Amino acid sequence: MQKTTLAGLAIMLALGACSGIRDSRVNPFNWFNRGAAPETLVPQGGWRSASDSRSLIPVLSEVEVLPTPQGALLRASGQATTQGWWDAELRPVNRGRPVNGSLIYEFVVRDPGRPMATGIEPTRRVNVARRIPAQRLAGVQRIIVRGAETQRTIAR
Repeated sequence: MQKTTLAGLAIMLALGACSGIRDSRVNPFNWFNRGAAPETLVPQGGWRSASDSRSLIPVLSEVEVLPTPQGALLRASGQATTQGWWDAELRPVNRGRPVNGSLIYEFVVRDPGRPMATGIEPTRRVNVARRIPAQRLAGVQRIIVRGAETQRTIAR
């Protein structure tokens, strides 16, 4: 019993001393890769900033606000110049906070990236919707949706 107590005490003292010599060569954690620079997954020039390369819809044709129990649903339609436009969104301006009593959204879409057929009007129509919570609508008198050539305003 006395030998195991002494052995346990010796081990505890040895482990306690390791914290004082953590940077020395005696510590086994420092035996390999001493002085090597830490590896990282970050690219040499850093990460590219995430910028939105989408453009405003050329023609904004329709905007409506549909009331819901949780707030409202903002729906918009627009006409692209050709077929194949995608990744549409009603992007909030000013982080979705009202400015002078107005909520402002931009109708953005991504172009096809290659030449596409013009097609008839219904094939170039782009529809998008966004949910607006009731807390965000408090104190808002109008909602503005912007396109490249036009903008539509809905007043309460």
